[in-house]
Amino acid sequence: MPMKLIDALKIVDEGANRDLRAVRVGLICGFAPTHFQTFLGAHFCRAFKGQRAQIESGLYGDLWGNLARLETAKTDAAIVAAEWADFDGRLGLRGLGSWAPTALPDILESVRSRTQKFLAAVQSISTEIPVAVSLPTLPVPPVSFVPTWQGNACTLELRSLMASLACELVRLKNAKLVDTQRLDCLSPLRERFDPKTEMLAGLPYRLPHASILAELLVRLIAPAPAKKGVITDLDDTLWSGILGEVGLQGINWALEHKSHMHGAYQRFLHALAETGVLVGVASKNDPNLVREALSRDDLILPGRSLFPVEASWGPKSAAVARILRTWNIAADAVIFIDDSPMEIAEVQAHFPEIEAILFPKNDYQALNDLFYRLRDLCGKTAVSKEDTLRAQSIRRAQDAVPINSGQSVDEFLEQAEAHFEHDFSKDQSDDRAFELLNKTNQFNLNGIRLTEPSWNKFLKEPDTFLLATTYRDKYGPLGKIAVLAGRIKDNVLTVENWVMSCRAFSRRVEHHCLHAVMKRFNPERIVLHFEPTPRNGPVGDFLSDMLGERPAAQCEITQKKALEFLEKRMPATAELTHG
Repeated sequence: MPMKLIDALKIVDEGANRDLRAVRVGLICGFAPTHFQTFLGAHFCRAFKGQRAQIESGLYGDLWGNLARLETAKTDAAIVAAEWADFDGRLGLRGLGSWAPTALPDILESVRSRTQKFLAAVQSISTEIPVAVSLPTLPVPPVSFVPTWQGNACTLELRSLMASLACELVRLKNAKLVDTQRLDCLSPLRERFDPKTEMLAGLPYRLPHASILAELLVRLIAPAPAKKGVITDLDDTLWSGILGEVGLQGINWALEHKSHMHGAYQRFLHALAETGVLVGVASKNDPNLVREALSRDDLILPGRSLFPVEASWGPKSAAVARILRTWNIAADAVIFIDDSPMEIAEVQAHFPEIEAILFPKNDYQALNDLFYRLRDLCGKTAVSKEDTLRAQSIRRAQDAVPINSGQSVDEFLEQAEAHFEHDFSKDQSDDRAFELLNKTNQFNLNGIRLTEPSWNKFLKEPDTFLLATTYRDKYGPLGKIAVLAGRIKDNVLTVENWVMSCRAFSRRVEHHCLHAVMKRFNPERIVLHFEPTPRNGPVGDFLSDMLGERPAAQCEITQKKALEFLEKRMPATAELTHG
């Protein structure tokens, strides 16, 4: 539901009255921003917990001048909302330029020229700060002499020019574009335009459309963390039929059995698994039958893509708990899907933070809606190397050291042929460091979430440093699994952010990270901005071990004491440092 203006005003006022860090956002548009600016501020307050947005708009009616005047050095991010009238004033109701047939070629040429100018401007801005863009969201006005029910060359050419511009914009690394299809679903085309406020006040949007567009633009700047895993049921969910009743050959997911929706669900889960989303199974079933069923070679979602598989007759919540322990992630990073409302309720009673979804048996529209919901919950801008390694590394970790084998961590690491690569370059080509900082919970120094604008600004400051550590051993690579960032000044190294993927636990990665920064900067003292959270117990345990006491906020340690601690804990391994 769109946010109401009165609620938006209240949220913005509450943010302004609290002592919150302001994120400066440049709003670039040609229309009067008024209510649109209010909705942006409100949605930013919801997205940026503990921060507020300071929305700074330019001059009315001058999108091009506003693009040129934007001072990226003083702005954390930019939002560019363009409408047809910005590309040619004759394409708005407020302008009174000619709609005569002889004017149409000139309108097209004007729009064609300005699309290139627009692309160049956004490209320039996006080299400095993140940019969220929306291209014309309003209907093309009836400028052509052709009846509106008939396709015409002028309107089609205008849409084609915008489509070409959109394709160029999404190729820019630091620019993101509102998807027109998603906007169409949320804000019907005929309910967007307000001719009265356009003509009298210069604001073309109805309030619901202004709210919806503002929310989508804010999501581009401050996306919610993607879910890491999906736990699915089997019977009447992954396939049609109850395995224990119909047997191995009785379960199906094909069109001829009218169970095609289960095949479509398998296909979607397979696509998620290929992007690094963990997919596990919690099923009340005979484990031997399940093992045989998941070995069928006609499954669209291969059995090898499912790990772990928890099949038993116990409570589903117990199976979910075991899967979460295996994955070593929190419940709020996981989606649970089951066809039974009772099982959904039982799991949510034990894990209130989990995203529990009822599988829509025999409801094809709801199934289609489920696919869109899962894509939004699990979606990511790009698939990294670490994403493709995630499931393999968790499975290998289970197989590497048998439980209760008696082998110590040091003995395991000595035999594992561990190799660490430390990269200190602040202009790393991928977004993995930023991604880790914003989705890691258990080993997280203080739980602080960073916005992309504030992260980019931090990296540009001269006294800051960034360490990203990559790990591999004889069992396979884990990829980039730890990030440490802070400042070095007056021979004091201050660690402001420090996170490590749960997949790297028990490999002494944290010890190697600290040793790498000490070797690099040789500080007299190390200050750590520690803050306990409900989930970062592993950081507290590590710091307690190093300090000899429970850590306090802003805890510190001398170089001598830190090195003595590390020498006792670090096994000999191969290390490479660059950047």
